[in-house]
Amino acid sequence: MSVIVDLSLFPVGKGESVAEYVARAVMIIRDSGLPHRLGPMGTAIEGEYDEVMAVVGRCFKALQADCDRVYMTLKVDGRAGRSGGLEQKVGDVEKRLVG
Repeated sequence: MSVIVDLSLFPVGKGESVAEYVARAVMIIRDSGLPHRLGPMGTAIEGEYDEVMAVVGRCFKALQADCDRVYMTLKVDGRAGRSGGLEQKVGDVEKRLVG
């Protein structure tokens, strides 16, 4: 099953800016080759369930390596037979905003 997930992941207790840690996770996502979109409060990732969840797990473990506490939220939208959902979902809304 194809999924789109919205992942937010950051360490607790590492100061006001955690961009260094977020960038570490985003590099893992980028290196996976899966379609993704970085946002201000999370990153959307699209692909087959097992592949996406494996990437999410690698991101968590990458922060866990040197962080005593890691906070993660994950929203999942699963849909059989979908591909290109990251672009299509946004495009469908934007079409309705014209006018």
